[in-house]
Amino acid sequence: MHGWTPRALYIHIPFCTNKCFYCDFNSYVAEGQPIDAYLDALEKEMERTAEHIPPKRIDTVFVGGGTPTVLNPTQMTRFLESVNRHFPIAPDAEFTMEANPGTTDPAKLEAMREGGVNRISFGAQTFDEQLLKTIGRIHEAQDVVTSIANAKAAGFSNLSIDLMFGLPNQKLSQLEESVARAIELDLPHYSLYSLKVEENTLFHRLYQRGELTLPEEDEELAMYEHLMDRLGNAGYRHYEVSNFARPGFESRHNTVYWHNEPYYGLGAGAHGYALGKRHINIKGVQPYIDKAMQALPLLEVNEVSQKEAMEDFMMIGLRLREGVRSADFAAQFGGVSLESVFGPIMERQIGQGLLERRPDTDGYRLTDRGVIFGNEVFGQYI
Repeated sequence: MHGWTPRALYIHIPFCTNKCFYCDFNSYVAEGQPIDAYLDALEKEMERTAEHIPPKRIDTVFVGGGTPTVLNPTQMTRFLESVNRHFPIAPDAEFTMEANPGTTDPAKLEAMREGGVNRISFGAQTFDEQLLKTIGRIHEAQDVVTSIANAKAAGFSNLSIDLMFGLPNQKLSQLEESVARAIELDLPHYSLYSLKVEENTLFHRLYQRGELTLPEEDEELAMYEHLMDRLGNAGYRHYEVSNFARPGFESRHNTVYWHNEPYYGLGAGAHGYALGKRHINIKGVQPYIDKAMQALPLLEVNEVSQKEAMEDFMMIGLRLREGVRSADFAAQFGGVSLESVFGPIMERQIGQGLLERRPDTDGYRLTDRGVIFGNEVFGQYI
């Protein structure tokens, strides 16, 4: 099961300019942090990882955070040189870096280009100035426009932005305005996420105290339906529950996750999946640095059973609008048929109008109704 060497690489840069009110990612305000020491430790982890599971070819790289673009141009150059030194990045690889608007000046963009980055994902979240303040973002709407223009001028064409909906006190009209502004940017890819109130965030504390007013479920559903209609009519393919792209610009790296395939995971708090094992790295910056300078900075390593991997295959794979292929299931699990494991669940969901056969009959996919009730569908495979 998953006996091949990962061809995808995730690297975590846990530093941010500030902590947003909804964020539960492993991230820390950059000011006063030992960023150079972290990059030293990260290179050590790259070296040890390449020795532990020697990479053959890397087809996708994703640098996430945090905000990787808080690195200054010198740090950025150094970091990207170390990635290329320890991993054989394919000439046609997709190399994504997350960025926040306002953190990508021309010098930094040049360092990114020279280091192999060819795709940037900007965290825009909303174009409503008041909502940006409400969720703790420090950029303004114009910063998104400027950052996209700078990236295009620097030669980047594969660009994406994230938008959020279901924000505190957000109205459908506000979302409509943000989507219109986003489409005006003429980008090849958009990611659209509903707000989830996660533990260990300011929003969670406010929610528990009854001080966070969120849109009603019906209004949030209307927002999602508007997103699907508006982007669909603008020529974008709804290829995954939360993602829209022009043909050929789907996120290749995230598709590795959705196909439940292995990937390297490096950096503080990063998750990885290789040779049938999942691991989580130590989360704190200094504890990560201390451990990575001596050994692989592992917090947990868990053997993945075939049953668990099969459940993951369905739960994650059905997020893709193309669904899951029977042939892929058989290839990952030694010829076992999809129907022999999940037949009763799938038949029930077909009867409920949530699931349907793929047009080529090789597998299953969500119906339009199933997309709306996706979490209910996915949960039945656990």
